[in-house]
Amino acid sequence: MQLPFTIEQFFGVFRAYNNAVWPAQVFLLALAIAAVALVAVRRHWSGAAISAILALLWAWLGLVYHCAFFAAVNPAALVFGGVSLAGAAVFFWQGVVCRNLSFKAVAGGRAAAGVALIIFALIVYPAWSHLAGHRYPATPTFGLPCPTTMFTIGLLAFLVRPYPRSVLVVPVLWCVVGVQAAFLLGVPQDLGLGVAGAVGIALLVRSRAGAASPVDPR
Repeated sequence: MQLPFTIEQFFGVFRAYNNAVWPAQVFLLALAIAAVALVAVRRHWSGAAISAILALLWAWLGLVYHCAFFAAVNPAALVFGGVSLAGAAVFFWQGVVCRNLSFKAVAGGRAAAGVALIIFALIVYPAWSHLAGHRYPATPTFGLPCPTTMFTIGLLAFLVRPYPRSVLVVPVLWCVVGVQAAFLLGVPQDLGLGVAGAVGIALLVRSRAGAASPVDPR
């Protein structure tokens, strides 16, 4: 596949982004930790709060990363940005407005997969990036597409069924697009998107509802 940018330009976008938005990366990571805490310690408003965080993360990567930075080297970034904003809108509509998303920490294979993806996105991914020679600021930090996608699917593994399949569509699509970076751009840590995509597809199949009705937040 012929890419419209070089590997140097690709990592140059990360450098420009990280230098320009600092310390937003710390704020985005704090939001991720807050979302995980709200899964573990449930409140009646936890589902809406987690959904709002996911909506903000996807709106950020759509507007700030794709449209403001990545579009400088890849015209398709505007399409990626639009799709990311659509994902943000779905999280906001389903989770904040309609209150269709409820999260609960439970035991089992689905939860284990969710924990593994969250740990990978927040801890293993940046460590692997460093070991692979992608040093800050020329490295994908949390809040950018690949780690954010893995984190998102990790959180969605804790959804209480039934839940709307629509919230999984954009993250799973990005797994298909983003995993190519592992081979085409020398980003081996993005292989985690293959696992995330498989988990996302399993969640789609097991949702038991195409569009869930409001769930009991208790």
